Amino acid sequence: MRRLAHRLNAMNATGPLRLDRARLNAKKVKSARHGKPPLGAHLSIAGGVDKALERALALDCGAVQIFTASNTQWRMPMPDESIVARFRELHEETGFIDLLAHAKYLINLASPNSELRERSIETLIKELECCEILGVPSLILHPGSHMGAGEAMGIRRISGALKRVRRATAGFTATVVLEITAGQGTGLGHTIEQLARIIDRANGADHLGICIDTAHAFAAGYDLRSAKLSKLFWEEIESQIGLERVAAFHLNDSAKALGSRVDRHAHIGQGLIGEGAFRRIMRDKRFVKIPKVLETPKTDDMDRVNLSLLLSFMGKS
Repeated sequence: MRRLAHRLNAMNATGPLRLDRARLNAKKVKSARHGKPPLGAHLSIAGGVDKALERALALDCGAVQIFTASNTQWRMPMPDESIVARFRELHEETGFIDLLAHAKYLINLASPNSELRERSIETLIKELECCEILGVPSLILHPGSHMGAGEAMGIRRISGALKRVRRATAGFTATVVLEITAGQGTGLGHTIEQLARIIDRANGADHLGICIDTAHAFAAGYDLRSAKLSKLFWEEIESQIGLERVAAFHLNDSAKALGSRVDRHAHIGQGLIGEGAFRRIMRDKRFVKIPKVLETPKTDDMDRVNLSLLLSFMGKS
């Protein structure tokens, strides 16, 4: 934390670390008038995190999700200051790209292995430090897998870990956003009730959002294919968690069946969910300002194709 404070102070000496919120909001209003919704994709950080923003601009995105470092290694280096400066500069120049980060899949706050759990907590804190330096407000996290210890114990461990992370990052703008999961194996967070219990036990009244991954929700058993069943899904979230906690969407069709609890993403309209669910989300006025990103397979130029299709559901393409 001292290292982070020192770095923040050093960067503030040459310019504001965080964007001027009033100016950024003005730019967002301007971009909204020009019809650019907060829609984009998870994009590669190959060559540096700043390159992801360049790729987002090339796709004409209004949102982007990144990994802050390699997702396949525990190592969590802070980005070079020149890259941070370029990232912040690009973001301020655009003024309308919503930023999301995704935590490493290696992190497991529910692990019964105390060494792995401690490493997960330390890494999550470092990820939030990196988000704070970059000015990324939301870090999306898979809650964890209990690995045979049971749901109740897993939820207690996740909530306890999140409280520790919160204390270690007090005052940060960057916060954790819990993603609904498909429920593979012993994974937790695949029911709205589980997410609600995690948030409640973590004393999450002033922080902790949720991310709705459409493929995960479908694989977990939530049928989004009809307006009636989608309405029930949102009503359950409203009653148990609150719609105000919805901080992000992952818009993915599902290659696997309803309730399969298998996480396999498909291109929009080419999976088992179908176009109707995505059309309803894109047109839902409650979610118009919520960042929405694709995590669909990176084949050919399909990010552009999927984004164009989603925009067409709003009459924007």
